[in-house]
Amino acid sequence: MRKLLIGALATVAAVVVAAVGTDFGAAIYAEYRLARSLRTAAHLEWDPSAAILGFPFLTQAADHRYDEVELRAYGVNHPEVGKVSLEATLHDIDLGDSWLIEPDTVLAVGKAESRIIIDSTHIGRYMGIPDLLVEAPTRESNDATGGTTESGISSPQGVVLTGTPTAAGFDKRVSIAVDLTLTGPDQTTLVVTPTEVLTGPGTADEPVPEDKKAEVLAAFATRLPGQKLPFGLAPTARGARGSDIIIEGIAEDITIELNRFNLS
Repeated sequence: MRKLLIGALATVAAVVVAAVGTDFGAAIYAEYRLARSLRTAAHLEWDPSAAILGFPFLTQAADHRYDEVELRAYGVNHPEVGKVSLEATLHDIDLGDSWLIEPDTVLAVGKAESRIIIDSTHIGRYMGIPDLLVEAPTRESNDATGGTTESGISSPQGVVLTGTPTAAGFDKRVSIAVDLTLTGPDQTTLVVTPTEVLTGPGTADEPVPEDKKAEVLAAFATRLPGQKLPFGLAPTARGARGSDIIIEGIAEDITIELNRFNLS
């Protein structure tokens, strides 16, 4: 009896392992096809990251409906700032007639989140401050929540930029609080407005003489046009996350096409 029980358990375990392996393998193949399709449709230079979340995968594939999909493309060419990263998180995705997503597949999505991300290096080069570092507002950097949105994006007021504004005739690193706003007909121009010089813990702690303050602040002012979100979503948040500036949009019950992932 004991041998029969052991044999039965071994058979069940083998079946479970095989089923999980099949499910995992099918998910990997679908993710590979999605990455290739997105690269083709969005004219990316290399395959983006594509993750289809939720287990089991095969039940989602059979229903032609994915619970959640994450898309990420790094080092995407941008005509203004040089390079950006693009992200999208899609929820409750109706795939249509197939369980695989092709370059021309039209997706009905229950909720979509998309982001354009500009890192400190490329913002600094654009502004003429090569050593620029972006940080969340000091009051939020010490907050365990890590940001004011679900995806960890800070508030747009008081974002900290630290760098050396040599164009202003100042050769020391300073920390400047800036506000981030969006303007233009489609809200695609990011405006960076400096508000004050910051000193104290967590900053460069470098005071600026009164006779140089206006020039130093002006060196941290800029406008970055062409910040179009993946799939053309309207922006709903902007701020800092880590050492990046991020613009995010969230929309519900929309239809998307992969060729609108990269609108730069």
